[in-house]
Amino acid sequence: MSCLIPGEVLDQVISFHGHSCPGLSIGVRAAELAIQKLGEPADIDMVAVVETDMCGVDAIQFLTGCTLGKGNLIHRDYGKMAFCFYDRISGNGFRALLKPNMREINRAAMTRLMKRQAEGVITEGEAETLKRLRNEIQDAYYAMPLDEMFIVSEWSMPPRKAVILESLQCECCGEYSMESRTRRFSGKVLCIPCFMKVEQKM
Repeated sequence: MSCLIPGEVLDQVISFHGHSCPGLSIGVRAAELAIQKLGEPADIDMVAVVETDMCGVDAIQFLTGCTLGKGNLIHRDYGKMAFCFYDRISGNGFRALLKPNMREINRAAMTRLMKRQAEGVITEGEAETLKRLRNEIQDAYYAMPLDEMFIVSEWSMPPRKAVILESLQCECCGEYSMESRTRRFSGKVLCIPCFMKVEQKM
């Protein structure tokens, strides 16, 4: 079944992110899957754990209401196109991994043209081709049934609720950091940047 998110909502997602792209459409479909399987965000206590920092994370934030600031969006920097969703009320959760073949749609041509674009040597014709390819991939993602797009597996590892921690003053620079992000070195409490300056193994 193709994407059921209304067009006007998709326009708002694009406006929030700043542009339309294949990566954003992956996040839209992942969020759609979460709503389909767990329920409307307003009716549940949803947590999203994203294993990437790509464009689609913005769609997930917008459509599910999970954000870093609220502590219900957790970023794990694994570089995987995978998204976990969990409802704290029901205890239901799942992990959605983008199927490997989804990444192969027009990949060779896209990679070559994106490299030329990054190097500043792309021609006008190539830029038009790149735009067309991106639109084709995006349209394919929006038209595809969700079960053809993602590998879905059970996920029952409830994330811990956000805890308010004390802020400690770094004994080097004097700035305050959340206590869980401080380090001890030679008997002093240091923030991470100051710790990295003195730790010999960094």
